[in-house]
Amino acid sequence: MSGDDLPFKAKVVGLILAKDAEKALELLSQHHGVVKPNLKVGMPKRYSRKAACYVAEKRTIHVWSREVLHSPQVILHEFYHHLRYSLDGQRGVEKYAERFAESYFQAYKMIIAEQLSVKNENGWPIGRSTTQSRNK
Repeated sequence: MSGDDLPFKAKVVGLILAKDAEKALELLSQHHGVVKPNLKVGMPKRYSRKAACYVAEKRTIHVWSREVLHSPQVILHEFYHHLRYSLDGQRGVEKYAERFAESYFQAYKMIIAEQLSVKNENGWPIGRSTTQSRNK
């Protein structure tokens, strides 16, 4: 994983966790040079037992429920299928979709760990939550 990609990948995961999957998909699409997929809550009948699916003909990521919209693993996995279909007409292999999603989540965890390990001169972790709680 290239160090240059870490902040971007972490930002995408952060947006999904912050309940802004639409913005995350917009950034991903711009970054990879593809059209942004549609995002819809509700599954097509033939996919009703899955958490999410990508329907290439409609360029739409369907999710089973609103809660799934906030799952980086699921959204990124389905975006990988959209990306592959947009670039070469293939939907991609499941294990590569999982690796794609995992690379973003690992970047997020690395950035968070890095932020938590930064300490001030008193040994306190430097970060918004720690600083805010001490100032109250």
